[in-house]
Amino acid sequence: MFGHFGFSYVGFIYLLMLFIPNILWTKFKPVNYQNIVSNENKILLWLERVGQVAVSCVVLIFNDFNLKPFSHWSLWLIISFILMIIYGVFWIRYFKSKHTLKDFYGSLFGIPVPGALLPVLAFLLLGIYWKVIWLIISIIILGIGHIGIQWQHLKECEIENL
Repeated sequence: MFGHFGFSYVGFIYLLMLFIPNILWTKFKPVNYQNIVSNENKILLWLERVGQVAVSCVVLIFNDFNLKPFSHWSLWLIISFILMIIYGVFWIRYFKSKHTLKDFYGSLFGIPVPGALLPVLAFLLLGIYWKVIWLIISIIILGIGHIGIQWQHLKECEIENL
């Protein structure tokens, strides 16, 4: 329930799947992105930052996330990994696009704000996979902030017709 200390190679792989496209994104930010960032809710931004640090630490320091013998709990890991693959598809679509706000915030397979929702759900399922409460709490904090900010950006784009 609380986790066992040790390095998690699965957590490391998930963080790579998360960070690599985000690092590339810094060179290919959407056109007019700066216009909507200035209006971010400070509480959501604070929750996002705290959640990012907590999630990054928790997935690395608890070895509960590493692969174990197959059981009915493995389904949570499989679904989580599928969500991360779809997250990769989101980034491929974005990097092949014209890098507009619509490209970045537009739904993917009917999933709204996929750049925020997919990894948050994937990490939540990873927390459920081995029942590590610290990851579940951390990802809820991150999810409130990150999804909240992205949703705010999406609504602002729709209002301003960007």
